[in-house]
Amino acid sequence: MKFPTYYSLASLIKAGKKKAKNKQVISFDLFDTLFIRRIHDPDLVKLPVARYISDLAAQQGISKGWRNIQQLRDAIEQRHRQETAKNFDDHEACYPRFMQELLENIFQSKFNESLLQQVTDYELAMESTMLVPRQALVEWMKELAQTGKRIFVISDIYLPSSHLQKLLEQAGLTGFIEQVVSSADTFLAKASGNAYPMIAEKFSISCQSWLHIGDNPVADGLRAAEAGIDALIIHDPREDQRKALVKRYYHYSEIKPLLRGRALQQLMAPLESENRTVSELYVEGHNFLGPLIGIFLQQIRKLCQEKGISKIFFLSREGWMFKQYWDKTVATLYPAGDLPQTEYLYVSRMALAGASCAHQGLTKTNANIALTPRGNRDFRDICRIFSLDAEKFLPLLAAHGLTADTCLSPAHEGYRAEHSENFDALLLDQSFQDEVKRQTKAANEAMQRYFTEAGLFAHENIAIVDIGWLGTIQRFLFEAIAHRPDCPNCFGMLFGAIRAIPYPEGRKNSIRGIMFDSQRFDLAGSTLYYAQDIFEEACRAPHPTLNGYRLTEQGYALEFRRTDDASGLAEQEQDRYFAPLQQGILDSAGKFAAAAALLNFSFDDWKPWINFLFLSKLAFPHAREVANIKYRHHLDDFQGNKKPVAGTGKASLSLWNQPPAQLRFNPLLRIRYFINHIRQRINE
Repeated sequence: MKFPTYYSLASLIKAGKKKAKNKQVISFDLFDTLFIRRIHDPDLVKLPVARYISDLAAQQGISKGWRNIQQLRDAIEQRHRQETAKNFDDHEACYPRFMQELLENIFQSKFNESLLQQVTDYELAMESTMLVPRQALVEWMKELAQTGKRIFVISDIYLPSSHLQKLLEQAGLTGFIEQVVSSADTFLAKASGNAYPMIAEKFSISCQSWLHIGDNPVADGLRAAEAGIDALIIHDPREDQRKALVKRYYHYSEIKPLLRGRALQQLMAPLESENRTVSELYVEGHNFLGPLIGIFLQQIRKLCQEKGISKIFFLSREGWMFKQYWDKTVATLYPAGDLPQTEYLYVSRMALAGASCAHQGLTKTNANIALTPRGNRDFRDICRIFSLDAEKFLPLLAAHGLTADTCLSPAHEGYRAEHSENFDALLLDQSFQDEVKRQTKAANEAMQRYFTEAGLFAHENIAIVDIGWLGTIQRFLFEAIAHRPDCPNCFGMLFGAIRAIPYPEGRKNSIRGIMFDSQRFDLAGSTLYYAQDIFEEACRAPHPTLNGYRLTEQGYALEFRRTDDASGLAEQEQDRYFAPLQQGILDSAGKFAAAAALLNFSFDDWKPWINFLFLSKLAFPHAREVANIKYRHHLDDFQGNKKPVAGTGKASLSLWNQPPAQLRFNPLLRIRYFINHIRQRINE
């Protein structure tokens, strides 16, 4: 029996169009023909399902490891195939039957039909994430349907046709298909050839008017030809090469940790019609920042389980992106649920700074934090940050030999050591602290009303998730609520913890850097120092920063920074520039979740790849990467506009601020910066 084989979709479709002119029925094999798989081995999709069943069992008090569940599934499925073989030529199994037996075996009296539906829905969802339609075939199918041809999809698989229909629906391919046929429904498969006469009889098809397209030379080619059906076989060497690459990354990742990240990226890579022209910023968001955020959030979920955390608050504007990514990934990564509640909390350093003074007053540490930015020099800058009216303090300042404009920063002209001594004495003055508390009381009360509405005080343990770096936001937040008897245990989880200012950790207040923490020596992770602001801008929410909380008759109001001044307009320009980057991050979430669920790596497993990304992207970037990823504008409301003394504590030009020519033509520049970076980290 002859059936031609084609080695590209273009040649297959060209030949198929000629053949189809004289045919009334065109059928397509589903897997590896109409759909291609991201993964090389379709059985790997079963592993996340086994882990899901294990988690569901644990919720019922049943201890059953996922590996044991997978082994049991394989054994039950194999037995079902052996039973089928007693009466049919094809050793087929039917998913609902063997899956129900598996679940009954595990859950015993706790089994119910909804449990089977839950597991089925998740398995089909995982299958769908690993399938990509071959768009050229899809377009041809539509053309055929428009000319009146009858279109069938036929598959040899344990999933019944109703399940295959759902996969096709999720891909948007059902409107022009007359029937989906699966061997799981009748145990008559293409492999034996028994499916073809059964379909012909059931749907009144003449085999001479039938053209079948598939990838298996026996089931789709030889058996179809034996039934008198014209068959065309696709064998795409490029697909073979791609699957071989995925297979290599997958298997070698067990012994070569760096390849775990490559396996992840390979599974996330766009295929077929997903490949489209996008900006380089989009690619950076999809391939670089997106996976880092996904791994960061995976570790947060693990820590929440360990510490009994019942709610996660995503803070500041960067938390907006984290919350979006979390929402897009958890259903795939953690289908059994058992997750903490989540909420995006509107906060900022500026909004919390004043509120933090309402009960404790202005501490010396917090005043020093306000004077840390080089653009801040005097008491007016402190008042700007802590939402204080400087004029109300003039008599108290004068009593201590100060004015509102007295220089308090060594980085500015006019500073004298006695100024700091006098200011320290002012901070010890109870009248001064009483005025600070009076001015900030209303903002604190409004903030507490907002936090109460958000449920912050309804939980014993909460996670506070932020980009980092000093933990200033969490410091101010905790100080603003520490007086309350229902103040929760606040576990700060930062993307990176630089800790340039010692953090006041205690029993109810702690922070931890996930991707990097300066308390742990991590040379690769410390390259976050190179480009902190880039991560802030990449994750920033599409709303202006919060300036403060205001009491109203209805309760409270959130007051946001204006957007029509120079800084606001610059931020909007930055938002427009980074829009493709953020879209790439968001679009990566679903693919990351599916790939991570399949690979099942922990944070420690990912760490070598994370180190590689940080070093290659931050410490040794290409000049073009710097030109693309570097932000255009970065707003820091803490930073004042006063000029420090030239050369006083002046920071050297960072690598990411070097002129493009230096980055492109100076081969030793990155090495020199990295050596200096190593020295600084060792001397910390």
